[in-house]
Amino acid sequence: MPVKRLAFYDIFPKHPIIGTIHLKALPGSPAYANDLVDTIDSALQDAEVYEKGGCDALIVENFFDAPFFKDQVGPETIAAMTRIATLVRQTTKLPIGINVLRNDAISAMAIAAACDCQFIRVNVLAWAMLTDQGVIEGKSAQLLRFRAQLQAKVLVLADCLVKHAVPLSPQSMEFVAMDTWERGGADALIISGVGTGKATDEGDVQQARKGAPDAPLLIGSGVNEQNVASLLQVADGAIVGTSFKIDGKIDNPVELARVQRLVGLAKC
Repeated sequence: MPVKRLAFYDIFPKHPIIGTIHLKALPGSPAYANDLVDTIDSALQDAEVYEKGGCDALIVENFFDAPFFKDQVGPETIAAMTRIATLVRQTTKLPIGINVLRNDAISAMAIAAACDCQFIRVNVLAWAMLTDQGVIEGKSAQLLRFRAQLQAKVLVLADCLVKHAVPLSPQSMEFVAMDTWERGGADALIISGVGTGKATDEGDVQQARKGAPDAPLLIGSGVNEQNVASLLQVADGAIVGTSFKIDGKIDNPVELARVQRLVGLAKC
């Protein structure tokens, strides 16, 4: 059964804040510390803090597996993320998303469908981007057919001109947002800054809104206590990670007070 467009509003409240669980390095990646139990414990701890702090959803991603494969991770990564997502699912009723970096949307969809998750994030759903992994091409046709094959009600949250990347030729945010929404089949659009933790240009959000006026828009990077209120005047929600960490450092655990303050500002 196909996912209903705009089903985003059936899952998320007004101005949702989605807390990012940056998984420690997983088996097979260069930084893996040969302790999956510690990685699991860290993920579950962050999930608990996010929920206590008032986040509306969680997203699990293999952030510390860098350098990343371009569009297909190994079975060891899929197995580890499935195990962790299953355990997170057992600890919370919040909506959960999966992001398999760099752009393995098929594996993300499979994990999400198997683990009763509600959404995935896809860095390049439509168009093509030049990245540190090379040229990544969108595979919306394959992904949406795979979702239909699984009969999965998993939403696709898609980046437009994703961070840590540049387009192969100059493209306007307005046009890319329009195409990603209308032809790429995204269920929501994500607008980010140039890199993880980097502020999102409000002008980019406004251009995306112009190109896809009906699409739910999420801020994908750089949201903090100083800018969350202004950004949510033009966007519908945000995915937040770095600002929630102790001292604002991405490799630290999530801090409850930081979550509570930012979520409080977002809900004002």
